[in-house]
Amino acid sequence: MTRIAVDAMGGDNAPFEIVAGAVWAASEYGVAIELVGKEDRIESCLEKIQKEGFLSDCGKAGRKRRVHIDVKSLDIKVTHASEVIEMGEAPGQAIRKKKNSSIVLTVNSVATGSSDALVAAGSTGAAMASSLFGLGRIPGVDRPAIAVTLPTMKKPIVVIDGGANSNCTPQMLKQFAIMGMTFSKNVLGIENPRVGVLNIGEEAGKGNELAQAAYNLLEEEKEKFNFMGNVEGRELFLNVCDVVVCDGFVGNVVLKVTEGTATLLFKMIKSTFKSDFLGMLVGLLAKPFLRRIYGRINYEEFGGCLLLGVKGITVISHGRSKAYAIKNAVRVAKNAVETGVNAKISEIIE
Repeated sequence: MTRIAVDAMGGDNAPFEIVAGAVWAASEYGVAIELVGKEDRIESCLEKIQKEGFLSDCGKAGRKRRVHIDVKSLDIKVTHASEVIEMGEAPGQAIRKKKNSSIVLTVNSVATGSSDALVAAGSTGAAMASSLFGLGRIPGVDRPAIAVTLPTMKKPIVVIDGGANSNCTPQMLKQFAIMGMTFSKNVLGIENPRVGVLNIGEEAGKGNELAQAAYNLLEEEKEKFNFMGNVEGRELFLNVCDVVVCDGFVGNVVLKVTEGTATLLFKMIKSTFKSDFLGMLVGLLAKPFLRRIYGRINYEEFGGCLLLGVKGITVISHGRSKAYAIKNAVRVAKNAVETGVNAKISEIIE
């Protein structure tokens, strides 16, 4: 049975929502779970879930329902961690000073083979640094990168890097392309993924030095990479390509702007429907369709992002993740383990 280690203390809604999501995943996906964090608080959460269940909107913008799970029937292990790395702490210093923190011990569980993968919703920097130092890099990979999955009209796309590396070299972007292609093919099931470089224009000479140099590197091996050329921001969600390559600074801005735009759009729609009686009537009729759309663009459906390039499976979840998102993050981790995405990346890089 695949075992997933979960940092129970990481995230805005820890530990209860994290524990609830992990328990939910164990029940739904048949995985074993190792919860890492303050033992007394985790045990208290497990007891509450056993007695009362927990509320979740199941990724829908609507009424919550109570989920009941028999915790005692599941394979759940609790590992005590006496320390927690907070969001504002410098990641490198924190993981050296707090060797008994929940994220360090979660990574250590994978490093020692106790668990097959890990999920963390706390400090992204701490999760990345712990994974890099605790698991090591895949040979031939200069820097790990975050693969962000975004919805489109047809099938999901991968934006890489989503925030791990602000300063990149053209060679790093080439490696990101390889890792993104491997993830897209093996985890998302997209045959022969198309690769593009995120840029301010379609022409080869557009963009800064990094974008132009990355374009040239990928163009040299166009058939190997199924390289489609430059991709503009407005084309991200139009299925022009399947893997979009950029540095982590740009990728993280894309991610945050996309999230903010989706939130604004739904708030504007809801506000318009509530403006008068006719709007409320139309809104009532449209509610089921709006829920379907929300389900397709909701980050909770994707669960989390894989940190590619380390010798282990690390899934980084949104800091605001609740039970439904954590459940799906465990699914992402399980799929990554079962598809052997790291071994395939290693083969191609070498």
